[in-house]
Amino acid sequence: MPDPRLYPLRFEPILRRLIWGGRRLGTVLGKPIGSEADYAESWELSDYQDQVSLVRGGALDGTSLRDLIRARPAELLGPALANLDQFPLLVKFIDANQDLSVQVHPDDARGRRLANDNGKTETWIVLAAEPESVIYAGLRAGVGPDEFRRAIASGEVEPLLHRFEARPGDAILIEAGTVHAIGAGVMLAEIQQMSDATFRVFDWNRLGPDGQPRALHIDQAMESTNFALGPVHPMDPVVLESRACGTRERLAASRYFACERMRLHPTDAWDGFDVGQTDRFTILIGMQGKATIVDHDESYELDAGETILLPASVGACQVFSEQGAVVLTCVVP
Repeated sequence: MPDPRLYPLRFEPILRRLIWGGRRLGTVLGKPIGSEADYAESWELSDYQDQVSLVRGGALDGTSLRDLIRARPAELLGPALANLDQFPLLVKFIDANQDLSVQVHPDDARGRRLANDNGKTETWIVLAAEPESVIYAGLRAGVGPDEFRRAIASGEVEPLLHRFEARPGDAILIEAGTVHAIGAGVMLAEIQQMSDATFRVFDWNRLGPDGQPRALHIDQAMESTNFALGPVHPMDPVVLESRACGTRERLAASRYFACERMRLHPTDAWDGFDVGQTDRFTILIGMQGKATIVDHDESYELDAGETILLPASVGACQVFSEQGAVVLTCVVP
């Protein structure tokens, strides 16, 4: 029998428990968490080592993302990306019940050399933030390697970090080489290179689950830090389109991904924004409300906290909302 037609794909979330996690992935986003209080990440789309996403629902239920890439690269990834042997982006939701460690990710060359991994540039879009919660993004202006290394040795890293109050809707581009941390009380969506290369420089003097301090990676972090970057601020969205059905904004653009946000106004007709391209895949991430995706007269609901992958072979779809919604789109440029 011929292979089933590709369609908008949902995947089983891969839940990760870490010391700084909480419970909002379940209570707010509806993820199938257990009774524990340290659910930190929900990997929505992953092709990383043994953490590989499995299709949920439809004719391809249970098929791994990796197997789809190997068997049907042009249909899934698109002709422009069909030479890739790994899905290029990792999409996750993060619940920071405690401060994350202060860390830095390497660029591609250093990732391969220092971690046997890809580099890691990422973008954050804040879903929720408790009062006075903060984002740490970049070093304060003028901080150089000598001062930073002394601060690491003395445990006084925080005064050197640029920080700002986190607000729902903030979009922050964290380029490889940026010292950063997500503050306690922040929940966000993250889109990044397919990598887990992370070098910790400071962990707030806390102990890990084994009662010992978690490992730091000071030499690798110092080599990976780009001291020329300085402070990082939330991006100013650029309105690309404004219609009765809503607005479409550009958020983040890098060589690895381009992200837009659709703020969908309530409508009772199939009149929305076109999404999806025939030469490359598109990722849709529900941030607020409920949206509807229409593909060849088939409709798919997208709730807040859900992610759908539109294979290139699906082509253009329409996205609209009857109650109003916020949806992110992401493509590889």
